[in-house]
Amino acid sequence: MLDFLNNLTNPDWIVAHGGLYLLLFIVFAETGILIGFFLPGDPILFIAGIIIANLTLGPVDSVLTLLYWIALISAAGILGNFVGYWCGKYFGHRLLRMKDNWLFKKEYIFRAQEFYDKRGGMAIILARFLPVVRTFAPIVAGIVKMDFKKFAFYNVVGGILWVGSLATLGYLLGENAWVQRNLEYVIMGIVFIATAPVLVKLGTGAGKRKQATAAVETETVEEEC
Repeated sequence: MLDFLNNLTNPDWIVAHGGLYLLLFIVFAETGILIGFFLPGDPILFIAGIIIANLTLGPVDSVLTLLYWIALISAAGILGNFVGYWCGKYFGHRLLRMKDNWLFKKEYIFRAQEFYDKRGGMAIILARFLPVVRTFAPIVAGIVKMDFKKFAFYNVVGGILWVGSLATLGYLLGENAWVQRNLEYVIMGIVFIATAPVLVKLGTGAGKRKQATAAVETETVEEEC
């Protein structure tokens, strides 16, 4: 498994082991299958663009190939999210019957429901660009029974934006000699940029929770006095 994940940063290996079909499977699995959360969706899309940029095609054929790959990979990601949504909708009741533990609390579901009711559409789009989050976002949307038409619209928009932006970026930089020599560092940078907002949000949320807890404790002490 480690060798497989390591090889996913190698465009030549991807081409030799399925090419587009492998990319379609990875994107679908990461967005539609719960255990696919560890797959590197962002780097894969960037590498897809690099692969197309290095094909021996004319300018017009190269652009058409890019658009064709973007369409197919977007479809795989959109279908994956639909699978995640339906899994959450039809199996979410089992989660609600589970007892609270260190990993799962029903409170998380209720908070998610409130979040999706307020800004669920934008949450679906933003989740596309966040590793791990994009795997669980459609499942939670199904659990909280987010309006399906609303979910479908933002799922399609988010899928096209996610695949189109990263694949196009890889295509534009794919023939750059520096990028080719330092591909692993470029991929690490992409993952960091995609993950940074989540880390910042978690840190900010933790700080706010500590402040709220401290405020409640202070009020309690003052009332006792």
